[in-house]
Amino acid sequence: MNEHQVTPQAVGLIVTETMDEEAAALLRSVRSKGVRHVVAVVSEMDDSALMAAVESGVGGVVRRREATADRLVQVITSVHRGAGVVPPDLLGRLLKRVSLVQEQVLAPHGLRATGLTEREEGVLKLVAAGLDTREIARRLAYSERTVKNVLHDVTHRFQLRNRSHAVAYAIREGLI
Repeated sequence: MNEHQVTPQAVGLIVTETMDEEAAALLRSVRSKGVRHVVAVVSEMDDSALMAAVESGVGGVVRRREATADRLVQVITSVHRGAGVVPPDLLGRLLKRVSLVQEQVLAPHGLRATGLTEREEGVLKLVAAGLDTREIARRLAYSERTVKNVLHDVTHRFQLRNRSHAVAYAIREGLI
């Protein structure tokens, strides 16, 4: 793929036997070149391969045996519009895996699937509503220092410049 041909509307299409590390690396590479949406056509897909595809930023998965021209057009169009497309049986398995990650990895550290704690989400929502540090502290019964620390933690973790950037990022990514 020529970098000059990549447009914001581009949808990448990866065809592979299995979603192994090489295929996942190819997915990440395509996304790093500016292709926001990628569809993977895969012959074999177990739970770990599905998670590797999701972690690599795939927007749609089609089994090779189901990859008719009509099906590919349908999936590519849906992914282009921002929808995630996964075969129903894989979706059920994916939801179970995400639930386990939430339960066993994130929750013990006070995090949710968004990557934000409940406290961080609350503070960002109030910043987005236009409240200043003092008003947020009063509303949430925190000290002003706590509010500043929460905002610092979020901006540092996500490598953001300031509170405005944090709010814009959180809204754009669907975190708040």
